[in-house]
Amino acid sequence: MAYKNKTYVAFDGDNDIRYYNLMKAWKQSDNTDFNFYDAHDLNNASDTSKPESIKKQLAERMANSKIFVLLLGEKTKYLTKFVKWEVEHALYLGLPIIVVNINRKRDVDSDHMPSWLDDQLCISCSFNSKIMQYSLEHWEDKHYSHKKNPDEDGKHYYWKDSVYQELGL
Repeated sequence: MAYKNKTYVAFDGDNDIRYYNLMKAWKQSDNTDFNFYDAHDLNNASDTSKPESIKKQLAERMANSKIFVLLLGEKTKYLTKFVKWEVEHALYLGLPIIVVNINRKRDVDSDHMPSWLDDQLCISCSFNSKIMQYSLEHWEDKHYSHKKNPDEDGKHYYWKDSVYQELGL
């Protein structure tokens, strides 16, 4: 079995790809500590491929991932072709899910959160390199801790303001 160290990022390819590209730019920048091992570097899914072959390649990427990031935009909850499938597959694999609000909202964005994440364990954060890096470094352990010992606070979490303040945000 391959070592799972990748981060899988799902997003609305028509409207939100610029945020994914910005994440990749942060990764390459000398002015930020942001880093992640991008699962999308594993193989290329052609837009002209059949949906089944695209899903097979996406599943291969997720199989090598340790965490799942959903860039949450205005239209994400309406995307049922691939993004919904990606989220459902991440849930099937038990991957920790980080929901990143591209509108920079810090807590759960109930206006844009897809119904297919209702009652699913995940954490929300704003689109910012510092809090996203913090989430990548800390949510995995917290996710597994919450799975072992669920609490009555629900399943949708977000970082407290004190975490943002510690990070200078």
